[in-house]
Amino acid sequence: MTAPLLQLDNIEVIYDKVILAVRNISLKVAPGSIVALLGANGAGKSTTLKAISGLANAERGEVVDGRIYYLNRDITSATPDSLVELGLVQVLEGRHCFAHLSVEENLLTGGYVRHRSHARLNESLEKIYHYFPRLKLLRRNQAGYTSGGEQQMVAIGRALMAEPKLVLLDEPSMGLAPLVVEEIFEIVHTLNRQQGVSFLLAEQNASIALKYADVGYIIESGRVAAEGTTADLKNRSDLQALYLGLEAA
Repeated sequence: MTAPLLQLDNIEVIYDKVILAVRNISLKVAPGSIVALLGANGAGKSTTLKAISGLANAERGEVVDGRIYYLNRDITSATPDSLVELGLVQVLEGRHCFAHLSVEENLLTGGYVRHRSHARLNESLEKIYHYFPRLKLLRRNQAGYTSGGEQQMVAIGRALMAEPKLVLLDEPSMGLAPLVVEEIFEIVHTLNRQQGVSFLLAEQNASIALKYADVGYIIESGRVAAEGTTADLKNRSDLQALYLGLEAA
């Protein structure tokens, strides 16, 4: 069997030395897959992603138990910049664009972290414009004056400029119109199938996540309440209304 791209073994994360945010979280992301973390706001989805990317430390968080493996390496204590070098990047919740920079300047900031040549940067930029044609039309516009959906595209595109193997995507649908959400998930799906980029996404909108993901983990109160293929999760009547926001059959 193919080794997982990412594996979490019973991790626990504490904030400020006392607040237990997640406990005994175990999950796997296979190469070339889309995996969804589902659950309500505050369930521990974002904390899990930040523990993986090393960003929890910036918020006084700490992995106090368990291990995190990426590409068969123990990255439990790795720094965010070293993980970007290894092809693991996170798109934070809330889009976080540089508002005063143009769309294209925002995208280019994602490419500089890998210290690549100007020609390689341009090649990556054209690839982003291929998958996000709207961004090419807006490339000279200040990012702060674009719509929420366009800023989400900028944030994802900026992450992809680093040529990642795995993207951690936090609440990509938050605050966006349903049609825009569908468009963004279609692009994520296309990138996954055509470029082989793996995604681990945290999402409250279970309906859209289950439509595009291969595997799902339902997080409740910082623990894994259920897991399985998305087809299996959708067919479990005990989960539909309780966790997934779906009408029970």
